[in-house]
Amino acid sequence: MAERIVGRREFLLGVAVAGTAIIAKAAVRDGELGAPAKTIKGGVPWVEGAADSPPGITGTDFKFFTAAERAFVEAAVESLIPNDPVGPGAVEANVPFFIDRQLAGPFGRGDHYFLGGPWKKGVAEQGYQSRFSPAQLYRAAIVAVDRHVGGSFNGATFAKLSEADRDAVLKDLESGKIQLDGGVDAKVFFAMLLQNTKEGYFSDPIYGGNKDMAAWKMIGFPGAHYDYSEWVTRHGEKVPFPAVGFMGRPGWKEG
Repeated sequence: MAERIVGRREFLLGVAVAGTAIIAKAAVRDGELGAPAKTIKGGVPWVEGAADSPPGITGTDFKFFTAAERAFVEAAVESLIPNDPVGPGAVEANVPFFIDRQLAGPFGRGDHYFLGGPWKKGVAEQGYQSRFSPAQLYRAAIVAVDRHVGGSFNGATFAKLSEADRDAVLKDLESGKIQLDGGVDAKVFFAMLLQNTKEGYFSDPIYGGNKDMAAWKMIGFPGAHYDYSEWVTRHGEKVPFPAVGFMGRPGWKEG
C-alpha cells in the first residue's frame, strides 16, 4: 500500500497543473465556437471586476455513454486512479461524468482535430492521427476491448473483471500488446483515456469532474483565486487559501 500511495502521489502531482490548464483552456474555447467576430474600436473593452463566466456543465444525467459503456469507463478510470488514504478515486471525483460530457460536445466531435486522411501510421511528434473523432474512438474501442476480454476471460466484460485482471488489460492496451479489431489502435485509445482521466480529476468542477474540489484539496491547490501575485517569489510556502472554483465554493458570498 505504501508503494502504491507514493507512486500515485508522484503521478498525480506531475500532471495536476498541466491537466487543469489544458482542459480549462479547451472548454472555454469550446464555448466560443461559432461566435461572430467582433471589431474593437476606441478604448480597451475591459471593465474592472467584470468577467465572462466559462461554459459550465448542467444536469446529472449521462448524455453520451450507454449503460455498458459507462460501466467500462467507471471500471477503467477507477483502476487508473483508485480510492486510497491519499485522496478520492476517479469515480468518486466524478471523472466518468466529466468524460461523458466532453464526448457529448465539441471535443467528442473532434472540433479541435484534423480528421481528414490519409490515415497512415504516424509518429508521436505528429500528435493525434486517426479517422475517429474522440467520441467515435471511445465507442469503437470499448466494444473492441470487451470483445477481446470476452475471448480471454470466458465471456466476461472488462467491467466484470477483478482489479488485477483490469490492471493487466490496461497495461497491455498501454503497451500495444493487445491488437483490437475495428481499426482501433489500443495505444492511442489508452493514451486518450488516461489523458481525459487526468483532466477530469484536476479540472475546475464547473466542467463536471473534481467533485467538491477534492483533488485540489488533496494536493494543496487553492484553485481559481483572483490574484496570486504576492506568492510568485514565495517558493515552497503553502498558500493558506481554501480551494475555490470558477463558481465559488460552498458558503462563498461576493463581498
